[in-house]
Amino acid sequence: MYQSFNVTARPEQGPPRLEALRKELSSAALDGFLIPRADAHQGEYVAARDERLSWLTGFTGSAGFCAVLQNIAGVFIDGRYRTQVKQQVAEQAYTPVPWPEVQLHDWLKEQLPRGGRIGFDAWLHAAGQISSLSDRLEGTGILLEPCDNLVDRIWEDQPPAPMKPVVAHPDAYAGESAADKCTRLAKDLENAGQTAALITLPDSIMWLLNIRGSDIPRNPVAHGFAILHSDARVDLFMAEEKLAGLSDHLGASVTVRPPAAFLEAVAALNGNIAVDIDTVPQIVAETLGERLVPGGDPCALPKACKNAAEIEGSAAAHLRDGAAVVELLAWLDAQAPGTVTEIDVVKKLEELRRRDERLRDISFDTIAGTGANGAVIHYRVTTETDTVLKEGDLLVLDSGGQYLDGTTDITRTIAIGTPGSDERAAFTRVLQGMIAISRLRWPKGLSGRDIEAIGRMPLWMAGQDFNHGLGHGVGAYLSVHEGPQRLSRASAVPLQAGMILSNEPGYYREGAFGIRIENLIVAEAAPRIAGGDADRDMLSWRTLTFAPIDRRLIDADLLSGEERTWLNAYHAEVAQKIRPHVSPAAQAWLDDATAAI
Repeated sequence: MYQSFNVTARPEQGPPRLEALRKELSSAALDGFLIPRADAHQGEYVAARDERLSWLTGFTGSAGFCAVLQNIAGVFIDGRYRTQVKQQVAEQAYTPVPWPEVQLHDWLKEQLPRGGRIGFDAWLHAAGQISSLSDRLEGTGILLEPCDNLVDRIWEDQPPAPMKPVVAHPDAYAGESAADKCTRLAKDLENAGQTAALITLPDSIMWLLNIRGSDIPRNPVAHGFAILHSDARVDLFMAEEKLAGLSDHLGASVTVRPPAAFLEAVAALNGNIAVDIDTVPQIVAETLGERLVPGGDPCALPKACKNAAEIEGSAAAHLRDGAAVVELLAWLDAQAPGTVTEIDVVKKLEELRRRDERLRDISFDTIAGTGANGAVIHYRVTTETDTVLKEGDLLVLDSGGQYLDGTTDITRTIAIGTPGSDERAAFTRVLQGMIAISRLRWPKGLSGRDIEAIGRMPLWMAGQDFNHGLGHGVGAYLSVHEGPQRLSRASAVPLQAGMILSNEPGYYREGAFGIRIENLIVAEAAPRIAGGDADRDMLSWRTLTFAPIDRRLIDADLLSGEERTWLNAYHAEVAQKIRPHVSPAAQAWLDDATAAI
């Protein structure tokens, strides 16, 4: 299987490791040390070698960091992980800190009123992070000092760096050759008076050069750095053994160099160098000095705005993925409550997805949380937490696949037996929010923060909400979480045609149940409406995900006529698109599951 169910970290391992780290603090004459989730490439997902936060604290979430002082160790986590962190860290050793409500600089000021020296690994923190933190600590006597990684000193069995092979990604799927991408982006650099751009995000390098790797589970990326020059040449800093057989694909304009040569190459650059200060490591920014020109990753926006081939591939992948999900839902409904577990569901779904010859991996570890586990937003089932699906419970099933032609991400909440009235009411409000976003038209130029409240309004009107963003960007056979676009109050990036995002409102009652419904949607130019402003360009969404929404959880009396019409039309389209691709048994189930309300 792609997914394992092993326990990867235990709370009891945290205290002795913390004690060992504090000894290193003393020997280095430091008052603290920062441990981020990120690696040197600042991606959301990391290889086993870079799981320092999890190894030290036991917390396995995909975002967060730890600040270790001699008298306290704070684990900073956002709203997605407030429940999870309490289950994973030893409370006698680690203190969960709600972030961003509590900022690191304020916490440090409170814990070190007389000042102190805080160490950090300059490869693992982005330049923008260090600059911002330094500014906010000015005048406090608290100093940030780059140093060796103290966690690596005590991690005796730290895994080696990944060295998986890289493969070419066909132009038929990419929709544009790597040479054309480099030429297009290099022209932008030249027009801006910049001689080169540094690219440190692995998925940006993969997109730019039309290659894919497998250094990080669930993400088809390879570790490396790149320099794009304004004449369209590329210096690729990646281990040569990863790139065996790719010289013809990369072409004469790409020069492969060892990763250890990256800093030296950066130091030798002349002119103005474009850098994304939110992702470039602090040590690289320091090496550039005054040559650094702050800006975004030059690949980020072009990568986010999918071309026709990428959208077509994603749509095709979603149809095949939807067939696998329908087979799973039909199978699950045939099982009596109390006879299957969360792991059974995960294994069955992966078995069904693996029938597709274009599948290369799952896009993240499947979240299958029943009952109270469903309230843990990013729950990962293990052999120790595996729970039986019981009568009256809900199952949150969030999963996806990495296919050669697209990346999928779908969540369905499923009633096990007969659901309760509270669950049905909350589910219906979540559905109403999802429908509101799906139906939305909006003026071109608005960003995620301008429209995401629309998906929360039904919950807000009932005094409810959820602690995660409404949606995230999704790659084209790349990372399932892709920026810069988001449906989030923190996102100021204007939404553009071709951007693929998730639409996933939810509701979570700790200790009781969780609810989430998620479809992927692509932004496109909205058709004109008679009587509308002729000079006002607008965008709308097209849904890519097709699988039934559990009608047993819907309180139809709460739906408006327009909501009911949308749901019935969606289910009719699900039946029409998916029915030819599933077994006779699943067809019969699908006919019932998509019947009009």
